[in-house]
Amino acid sequence: MDRRAFVKTGAVVASAIGAGQSAVFGKNQVSGNPLPQWRGFNILDFFLYSAEDNRAPSKPEYFQWIADWGFDFVRIPMAYQSYVKFDRSLPIKTRRVRKIDKRAVGRIDAIVEQANNLGLHVSLNLHRAPGFCVNAGWHEPYNLWYDDEAMDDFAWHWKFWAKRYKSKSRQQISFDLLNEPCLREDMNDQHSKRSAVPGEKYREMVLRAQKVILRANPNHLIVADGNNTGSSVIPEITDLDVAQSCRGYNPGAISHYQAPWAVKDLTSQPIPLWPGQVGDRYLSRQMLEDFYAPWIELTKQGIGVHCGECGCYNKTPHDVFLAWFDDVLDILGGNEIGFALWEFKGDFGILDSGRVDVDYEDWYGHKLDRKLLNLLQKHV
Repeated sequence: MDRRAFVKTGAVVASAIGAGQSAVFGKNQVSGNPLPQWRGFNILDFFLYSAEDNRAPSKPEYFQWIADWGFDFVRIPMAYQSYVKFDRSLPIKTRRVRKIDKRAVGRIDAIVEQANNLGLHVSLNLHRAPGFCVNAGWHEPYNLWYDDEAMDDFAWHWKFWAKRYKSKSRQQISFDLLNEPCLREDMNDQHSKRSAVPGEKYREMVLRAQKVILRANPNHLIVADGNNTGSSVIPEITDLDVAQSCRGYNPGAISHYQAPWAVKDLTSQPIPLWPGQVGDRYLSRQMLEDFYAPWIELTKQGIGVHCGECGCYNKTPHDVFLAWFDDVLDILGGNEIGFALWEFKGDFGILDSGRVDVDYEDWYGHKLDRKLLNLLQKHV
């Protein structure tokens, strides 16, 4: 289905999945954004892959809580290394990239089924793909943007997941191709300068993945993260039946205050305010309106938009975070754009975030940020 047909029908459900399934995207289907206004959390069980990773797996009750609190979406950012077999004390080699670890895949299956059984949509995402990750400091044997072997392996992984979940509907699962694509001057330096992927390279990546995904199931839902680390719409793919995913981290002076992987000199960061003068900029709702304007325009063109990640590191003063985040979610929600908090449990999360200025509520042995939960529920 080309985009002109998509716009003409005005309903991705009916045109992409067939007559009689107009409710396939659920109760939040709207006349503006073709995607449902899914709202939920990122689940980080497969986000890391090193031998030292001691992250406790998500418990079944987490998904029950998410559903009970009124949310309907979980995103699973995966390092491909987390579900292949290789010596984790050494850099991965190309000959190991397609060696699937059945036990690890079984654990991913379990999360997908738990979520789907509770009515939660699952977004599978390659956070670390063959030849690329937005985060530096790891070794890849090739470069996704310049080595055809890497692109072949990237497409192979999506073929694997698309076939594995070929019987899943668009309501149940989507395939978020690559987390925050960009070019980086030095892939070993987390603070090196990043820039947008050339449009033709981005399009090639999407087409390679789309071909194998739709071959498994022509109704699979595909999502592409914004270019330049998720910040920019991708005009080069607007003719494709592919949704796009923005980010809720603008400005970084709020969302990543004192985050060591994002800021080279932590001592130089001014204390954030919202609204207010922070360094050489006045931070306000208007800057958010300007930032999201291209994404809102995308929905008006008949292209689905979702905010796959949003939130704030735990060093930002809590009241500043909540005031800023309320504006972010209000703008997104006012334009029928859903969101997924990074993360459910951890430094950015509603559970066990480690903030020092929160009056936590005990929640079955976890520390619940009730004010953040209430704010999220306000926008559900």
